[in-house]
Amino acid sequence: MSATVQLIAYADRFGSDLAGLESLLQGPLDGLFGGVHILPFFSPIDGADAGFDPDDHTAVDPRLGTWGDIASISSRVEVMADLIVNHVSARSHQAVDWQAHGDESPYKSMFLTMDGVFGPHPSDDELGAIYRPRPGVPFTTMAIGEESRSVWTTFSSEQFDLNVADAVTRAYLCSVLDAMAGAGVASVRLDAVGYAVKTPGTSCFMTPETFAFIEELTRWCHERNLEVLVEIHSYYRSQIEIAAQVDRVYDFALPPLILHGLIAGDAVPLLAWIEMRPTNAISVLDTHDGIGVIDVGSSPDSGEPGLLTDAQIDALVESIHRNSGGISRLATGAAASNLDLYQVNCTFFDALGGDEDAYLAARALQLFVPGIPQVYYVGLLAGSNDVDLLERTGVGRDVNRHVYDSEEIASELERPVVAALVGLIRFRNTHPAFAGRFAALGDSSTLSLQWTAGESFAHLAVDLVARVATVSYSTPDGPRRDGLWDVRDIEAV
Repeated sequence: MSATVQLIAYADRFGSDLAGLESLLQGPLDGLFGGVHILPFFSPIDGADAGFDPDDHTAVDPRLGTWGDIASISSRVEVMADLIVNHVSARSHQAVDWQAHGDESPYKSMFLTMDGVFGPHPSDDELGAIYRPRPGVPFTTMAIGEESRSVWTTFSSEQFDLNVADAVTRAYLCSVLDAMAGAGVASVRLDAVGYAVKTPGTSCFMTPETFAFIEELTRWCHERNLEVLVEIHSYYRSQIEIAAQVDRVYDFALPPLILHGLIAGDAVPLLAWIEMRPTNAISVLDTHDGIGVIDVGSSPDSGEPGLLTDAQIDALVESIHRNSGGISRLATGAAASNLDLYQVNCTFFDALGGDEDAYLAARALQLFVPGIPQVYYVGLLAGSNDVDLLERTGVGRDVNRHVYDSEEIASELERPVVAALVGLIRFRNTHPAFAGRFAALGDSSTLSLQWTAGESFAHLAVDLVARVATVSYSTPDGPRRDGLWDVRDIEAV
């Protein structure tokens, strides 16, 4: 995977379709990103979960384009795509056939039911131990053939969980990987893989059996020259453990820790995390999902302390609600149709109250910590919460999934805060120091991050109380005016 900054985007919300996304990458964003994570482009993109419940995972939605369009983009930049591991749509031909014919269906072994995992009489303790991302039990009772069955539906009744131990399921998953590899996709993001293996007597989430399956799935990907990114929200020590076994893992602890630092003026938790975080991390501030808090909280199993205390997390969440004018509260948890309760739905820009200096300081921190940075398309444009879209759909995550047309994109790119972020990204991509050694220092309210490679250096200083970020760096002609300069003023080298 390229060490340069990557983009995360929906093709239909940032470019209108795949050809439009490619035009952006060739036009106003030319040279800005070394890769792009194209969020689900499968058929259809407008199901129950914004493309994460495709009817056909091997087909590109014709409204967006074709596999040829994916191949065209992948010939210019590295493409990451989602392998939706845990479930398929209830509208998929496999699920429809199973619902109609039950045990007579050739796909019956692909799907999980409560009795199929636990037997006819599961205990309350077994069912109570299941880790679930949404309120209630992860089952939906429905007609399957001529019987009433409790189908395993972790995320919604429109998404049937797969039996990943089944040969038919495995052939299906491999067919998706073959389609991706054939179009030149470079990396695969394993969506919701933490929930994929159900083992009685456990939480059915990130168990030893899950790790074994991730290892097997990674081998399938490597056989097709696909790099693997694991997507899991969990206790921070679990993330460190996971990182040791896979190519790449998200640093989901970074966003809430940066927010806490800038809102509370407290550098200590962030500095502690920088010193222990995995080096093979993908660093993000925002994604198509919400801002996670479980990633910095205490262990749900052992109760071991997290990176932030419960009181600090509560204060952070309330600060986000306040900074967003209450919009994030309307979009989060039981207040909207959410699939999880451990994330706050809000754009990162609005989580900081639209403070441009604080936002650029946050982005500078993201770009300076080790790892490969990914920037979400709404975050690239310092976007605000889309209240209209939230009201139309009632889906909390849509508050951070604005649909941009070409004119709006052109206009947003002219905003000073966006231009400054673009400058930061180009600096991160081009300065030779970022290929060298990293060091971090700080005290209770300041951070100092530095990269050095021979005579080259890039240094970031952030005063979290003042919300001011400054840089000093080398150029071919020597240090940049031998001083500290606001992040808005740095230049590509």
